[in-house]
Amino acid sequence: MLPSIFSRKGASGFSWASTADQVTQGLSAQGLTAIVTGASSGIGAETARVLAARGAHVVMTARNLAAADSVRKAVIAQTPDASLDVMELDLSSIASVRKFAADYIDKGLPLNILINNAGVMAIPYTLSKDGIEMQFATNHVGHFLLTNLLLETMKKTSRESNVEGRIVNVSSEGHRFAYAEGIRFDKINEEAGYATFGAYGQSKLANILHANELARRFKEEGVNITANSLHPGSIITNLLRHHSVIDVLHRTLGKLVLKNANQVVCW
Repeated sequence: MLPSIFSRKGASGFSWASTADQVTQGLSAQGLTAIVTGASSGIGAETARVLAARGAHVVMTARNLAAADSVRKAVIAQTPDASLDVMELDLSSIASVRKFAADYIDKGLPLNILINNAGVMAIPYTLSKDGIEMQFATNHVGHFLLTNLLLETMKKTSRESNVEGRIVNVSSEGHRFAYAEGIRFDKINEEAGYATFGAYGQSKLANILHANELARRFKEEGVNITANSLHPGSIITNLLRHHSVIDVLHRTLGKLVLKNANQVVCW
């Protein structure tokens, strides 16, 4: 719980300590369909819960189907009429992204909201199955491809429903810690010079650039979809598990000044 100094309300009527339940109180997502990536824990699980509680049909994606299904069951236990499905998706695998998108389209489901949330942070140098540096593959490339593959579905949904579509890229203030050159386009996958937080920063910078370009194109085309990137705040999650000392401080002292997943609004 944040100290009272962080609980002071701003012009919006909310503070850092406000929860997603409080911010969305009285709002209805009835009739909307949302995809939330990385919905088996943390911000993704909480976002899926609140969207479902407000009436949206939520498709929860995760690599760990058992963990995601446990979240789904917990949400339904709390909100019996909640509508949630779980589908497998590994953002670090291009084949998995393509399969998910194809399966989703085959189901004939509409898509109003796409929340690109799943991610990894500051992990040791690793390449994905496709030979792409793992943070860039998971945090950016997978979401970039997923968004592109589902874009026509979103455009069709917004036209037929006359409801504005929404794409949200969960980025981070960590984009400021990208490599000095920003995104190392000519050596994305090189181990030489790899820095865990630099690689994380460049992937989050790519999220922002992606959202900015989508927004520009939607405006140019007159498409009724918004695209935004956001910094969710400094959250106590499991993202720093690869840095034991920092993770211990993050989970202990961090409780005094950091937000928890309930205090994040991603939509």
